[in-house]
Amino acid sequence: MSMAETVPNREPTPHSGRVWRYLPLLFWMALIFLASTSELSASNTNLVLQPLLRWFFPHISDERISLVHVIVRKSGHFAEYAILGFLAGRAFISSGHRRLRQSWFLAALVLVCVYALSDEYHQSFVPSRTASIYDSLIDTVGGLAALVLRGWRIKRRKQQTLH
Repeated sequence: MSMAETVPNREPTPHSGRVWRYLPLLFWMALIFLASTSELSASNTNLVLQPLLRWFFPHISDERISLVHVIVRKSGHFAEYAILGFLAGRAFISSGHRRLRQSWFLAALVLVCVYALSDEYHQSFVPSRTASIYDSLIDTVGGLAALVLRGWRIKRRKQQTLH
């Protein structure tokens, strides 16, 4: 007897999967919040990055280290919010609420933007951090990139099933 024969087919309830749909999103939002504390401030990330760069490139200048440090930190902003955009899109596309499913892209983008702004606001209260509207812009572009890619993949998949 196969597993499919022993387990009855049940229709999913409106609440089934809600935890697995939103838990990764909420978990990632909590990680972003924790990353906004002094633990991942520029001075602390420099303590890791500078010796690593000097080990790989013994003759690297201080100016080059500073440039790499900025690039790594801004890339981190982009990447963490791209993941947030992906997780928000994933959660909203499969939402039990019809309106949220229909406007998943806009809802996810608004969440990314609002969270990016609130993250920078939070950092304004952390003594070792600085708030920057430019970081919020990088964050939002990261989330937007993930959402555009997800939307493109959905559209492409639909076109493939039609042909």
